Amino acid sequence: HHLFLVGFLGFCLDSFVQGQKNNTLIFTKESTIRNCTCPDDISDNDCDYSLANLICNCKTVLPYTIDKSYYNNLTIWFTETSMLRMLLNFTAVYDLKLSLCGTIPLSAKYLTIWGLRRLQIKSEINGQIREQSLTIYSSHDNEAQGKLKMPCRDRNMITYIAVLDTSLFNGYSPLKSYSVENISNITDHFPHLPYLDTFFTTNNKSCIITFIY
Repeated sequence: HHLFLVGFLGFCLDSFVQGQKNNTLIFTKESTIRNCTCPDDISDNDCDYSLANLICNCKTVLPYTIDKSYYNNLTIWFTETSMLRMLLNFTAVYDLKLSLCGTIPLSAKYLTIWGLRRLQIKSEINGQIREQSLTIYSSHDNEAQGKLKMPCRDRNMITYIAVLDTSLFNGYSPLKSYSVENISNITDHFPHLPYLDTFFTTNNKSCIITFIY
């Protein structure tokens, strides 16, 4: 994780949006991880493992080989939060969909995601399908777009960080978020967020942290 994060500080979200065009599906089943490249129509068939294996280009991967560079469109089908944390924590994702294929309650984990723009979550609670979405910033947000298009090597670039509380899958409450801007020292503002401030030097002007719960 450390090597990835250090490299990510020079990462440019402008190229991130354009870099990966495929729809990536990662799902876990019986301690097996499958990494798939899928067509769009898989998105309406959450947790259908047989269909994914049929229409997607899938391969079984080991946990340490998961690509944690960045994803344009990423869907994860998961059954428990420890595996989700391993797959997603400290990963750069532009458009993310999380589908719970297991049962609640889930243990609470906090996941750090770089550059997240849109989030969708889907789960089934007591036989009822619960699907929600959240837009953190949109392509029409001129101010956000201007910040995202800063040069890759700009030492004053603003970094977008999302912190996701997985306990949001345990109830019926609406998906919510709040953002804190102009954070130049994460430890001072949020001393209980581990590891984050290690990867921000004094050359970084500020970051924006969005808490999703």
